Amino acid sequence: MNKTTKQAYRPAEAAVYLGISLSTFWLYVKRGRLVPTKISDRVTIVSKEQLDKLLSGEI
Repeated sequence: MNKTTKQAYRPAEAAVYLGISLSTFWLYVKRGRLVPTKISDRVTIVSKEQLDKLLSGEI
């Protein structure tokens, strides 16, 4: 089986990855700490690179 690493996360997945609540995730978006990409009317994603930068303190 080929294991792949996710490169983008939906908001709820990103919140779990960061160890924060979903409302805190959206607060980070509102404050500009995270910049999600809207790929359709119902789907928003954020890159793993952004999440890792936030965790490391770069953002």
